[in-house]
Amino acid sequence: MNQKGKLILLVLLVVGFVGYAAWSFSDSVTPYVGIDEAVKSKGSVQVKGLLDKTAPAPHMEGEDFVFTLQDPDTGSVMPVRYHGTKPDQFEEAFHIVAIGKYQDGEFRANKLLIKCPSKYEKEKGKV
Repeated sequence: MNQKGKLILLVLLVVGFVGYAAWSFSDSVTPYVGIDEAVKSKGSVQVKGLLDKTAPAPHMEGEDFVFTLQDPDTGSVMPVRYHGTKPDQFEEAFHIVAIGKYQDGEFRANKLLIKCPSKYEKEKGKV
C-alpha cells in the first residue's frame, strides 16, 4: 500500500471513530424537560420538580417507590414510579430530579437525584 492509500485509510478510521463516538454520546444525553414535556416525550428525559404534598404520601408498592412530582412553574403533577428503595434524605429534598420515561400513565424513573439545601445555604443569613 502506498503512502496515499495509508493516509486515506487513516482518515477513514478517524472519521469512523469520531462518528461512532458522537452517535454513542448522543444516545446517553438526557435532556431536562418540564412535566408537560415529559408526558409527551417518547424517549428518556430528566424532570426536575418538587414533592407534591397534596398527593398521597410517598410509599413503597412491592419493589417500587411511588410518589407524585409537581412542576413548581406550571403546577402540573405527575406520578413517579422508581424501581428501588426510597432515597436517603428524600423528606428533606429541595428538588427531585427523576430520570426515565413516561409510559402507561406514569413516569418510570430508573434514577432519582435528591437535591437538598446544603448547610451553606442555611448559614448564608448568619454573617
